[in-house]
Amino acid sequence: MKKLGLILVAFVIGFGGLIGKRYYDWATKSESPFDEVGIELNRYMPAPIQAWGCEQLRLRFEGKTMPPWGCNDAANPRQWRRS
Repeated sequence: MKKLGLILVAFVIGFGGLIGKRYYDWATKSESPFDEVGIELNRYMPAPIQAWGCEQLRLRFEGKTMPPWGCNDAANPRQWRRS
């Protein structure tokens, strides 16, 4: 039974690492901010991580394109949200 618990914990940590790596790559290295997987991951991230990811995208894409969903300003959806 302990072995099954250890395998489950390892799986959860590995899966979390994969999700975190995919999100980090979208926020810092993507060629476009409109990757559907990145946008969905951003949607489920806690607010401080969302703010960090949107800031990374804004630094690279502001003035080039509109913000993706979740990174736009509530008052003006065509503008980037400021942290």
